[in-house]
Amino acid sequence: MSEPIVNLNLAKELGMNEEEYNRMLEILGRIPTYTELGIFSVMWSEHCSYKNSIKLIKTLPRSGGKLLVSAGEENAGLVDIGDGLAVAFKIESHNHPSAVEPYQGAATGVGGILRDIFTMGARPIASLNSLRFGEINGNDEQKNKRSKFLFKNVVKGVGDYGNCFGVPTVSGEVYFEDSYHDNPLVNAMAVGIVKHNETATATASGIGNPVFIVGSSTGKDGIHGATFASEEISEESESKRPSVQVGDPFTEKLLLEASLEVIRSGAVVGIQDMGAAGITCSSSEMSAKGNCGMKLNLDLVPLRDNDMSSYEIMLSESQERMLVVVEKGKENIVKEIFDKWDLNCVQVGEVIPDNCVEIWYKGKLEAKVPASELVLGGGAPVYTRETKEPEYLKETMAFNQNSIGEPKDYNDVLMKLLSAPNIANKKWVYEQYDSQVRTNTQIMPGGDASVVRIKKTNKALSMKVDCNGKFVYLNPYLGGMIAVCESARNVVCTGGKPLAITNCLNFGNPYNPEVYYQFSEAIRGIGDACRKLETPVTGGNVSFYNQSKDYAVFPTPVIGMLGLIEDAEKAMTSNFKNEGDDIYLIGENCSEIGGSEYLKVIHNLITGVTPGINLDTELNLHNAVLELINNGLINSAHDVSDGGLAVALAESCVMDVNNKIGCKVELDYKFRKDFELFGESQSRVIISANEKSADKISAICKKNNLNLIKIGKVFGSELSINKDITFSVESIANNYYNTIINIMNE
Repeated sequence: MSEPIVNLNLAKELGMNEEEYNRMLEILGRIPTYTELGIFSVMWSEHCSYKNSIKLIKTLPRSGGKLLVSAGEENAGLVDIGDGLAVAFKIESHNHPSAVEPYQGAATGVGGILRDIFTMGARPIASLNSLRFGEINGNDEQKNKRSKFLFKNVVKGVGDYGNCFGVPTVSGEVYFEDSYHDNPLVNAMAVGIVKHNETATATASGIGNPVFIVGSSTGKDGIHGATFASEEISEESESKRPSVQVGDPFTEKLLLEASLEVIRSGAVVGIQDMGAAGITCSSSEMSAKGNCGMKLNLDLVPLRDNDMSSYEIMLSESQERMLVVVEKGKENIVKEIFDKWDLNCVQVGEVIPDNCVEIWYKGKLEAKVPASELVLGGGAPVYTRETKEPEYLKETMAFNQNSIGEPKDYNDVLMKLLSAPNIANKKWVYEQYDSQVRTNTQIMPGGDASVVRIKKTNKALSMKVDCNGKFVYLNPYLGGMIAVCESARNVVCTGGKPLAITNCLNFGNPYNPEVYYQFSEAIRGIGDACRKLETPVTGGNVSFYNQSKDYAVFPTPVIGMLGLIEDAEKAMTSNFKNEGDDIYLIGENCSEIGGSEYLKVIHNLITGVTPGINLDTELNLHNAVLELINNGLINSAHDVSDGGLAVALAESCVMDVNNKIGCKVELDYKFRKDFELFGESQSRVIISANEKSADKISAICKKNNLNLIKIGKVFGSELSINKDITFSVESIANNYYNTIINIMNE
């Protein structure tokens, strides 16, 4: 074995603490080699081990419903949708790499999540994203410039990779808040379809079975990337930032086809993407799951840089690579398939009985480490951090919303909200994405959720990513709950029955008790909502250390929601359609403006009490809206969210740019006008319907104990709300659709 050159100081440089270093010595029974230290440090980093989060994550509902595998068992979640089909879906972050190099950081984030899907044997059918940046039209021009640079290049990276790979980018969300200025959030989600009998596993088994590396060659890009992508970046470590990985979507497309073909061939025992920590993670995780080991010869690994050390080869995060365990005797089947697709396919080792990973290089044993001691659920460290209720909550909770003055011009307020970057249509973003490749996209980006048909069936999938970070900041428990409910509500408004979620939990430094309070309370809220809505968590990602020297990002637990539409012909959109239709509000207006866009945009405040939510009422709302859609009783459904009721009505007037239509609404105000018009109370949906359906709509809402108010008619070419707001639909559309385009063209 190579001569050890390791000590505690070196271990600390690689992110380990003294306790972890001593634990490693105890496991090995000796001083580790430098390569072994690298293996332990990266596998015990937050990104790979979830050491500061796994205890809390395990409190979430992680099985049941229509899940075919429990959370964390495979590369992605797997949900049964009937007809012998399953959906694989997952979301992950690429936040820190995107802050360093936004184009490649975002592109490789998309590539990585797509590989997680097709290593399950599933063909990707949709890509989604959740993006957060600093302000792009604030008072600080330098900040605006940086945020616009990041925004522009992240969107281009997402679009270029997905477009070249050939998967439609169908849905997403973009928010701009000052808290994300130093730490943008780039979360990528992918969805795929697979037959039950064609799924693959990420488990190694079969003593003597050969182990192959397939796909691209290995280079020095992304070394230390897993640690870098999860650990705190201090001023001292700025110069040590690694090179960001470089993606190649054309190679990924070849890898997709080759992987699906080789899985269908029956020659594959186990297959895993080389994501975080590269060969290290895939070899140790596959071995640990199979209670076996691997012997690997790094001399056989296809390299782009011939002067690489064993440490560098093991920790490289070069893209578009897989580790594959092949059934012995079927090596030629695998080689022929990958040769046909012009991809590397090299045997680099074999499965061994001992539960350890042996690494040989240039005739030397560079590492011999027990696989089960490296991974989650094995010997990897698990911590529960201190929590403390944030001091700022004392101030925000005490905010008196009646202390702000009422607007004098409600037209002006509505137009400013429709022009606010968080509310304005994200056309500038999604027009850079190919949303229709593969011709399955039924409801395009820009609505409540997107819908993709499932070929050779009558079914469709509704999908959405959602989180209101301000709500979580002001009340982490309620905010986490609302994130689940709103993503489900969006899916429901398209006619989808919510089935399951994946989540991407973006927070600051877990060693900060106030941040860990935010995290633990958000998890509690997510769990309570998922249990009530029967949407188990299929898996996801935790991204800590999203913070700079002075402040952390808003706690942002992004929820990816998947829903099933049994009859694709019944999929519902949010735009008003027919002159003379009645407009109803299902749910109740309340006097709640805490965390609203109205407070931020008009009064420059992010404060107050997060709106309350009743989970029983929320579930009743879902059941009622789905029944209304399935019975053909309504012509549109739109969730009331950012900007409140007035914004939702305006959006419904212009959501179909080819059929813009106005409405006349009369509200019976019970509270302050501005609070009812622009407050963001939960569990509300606007519907429109032919007046002949009135009795049946009323009966369904009554059965579900829901408040139903007829508030107006679809009519004319203006939005009219009492005598307070009157705007032409053309003026609304101009502000709503062109604001971000104009900002980005400045």
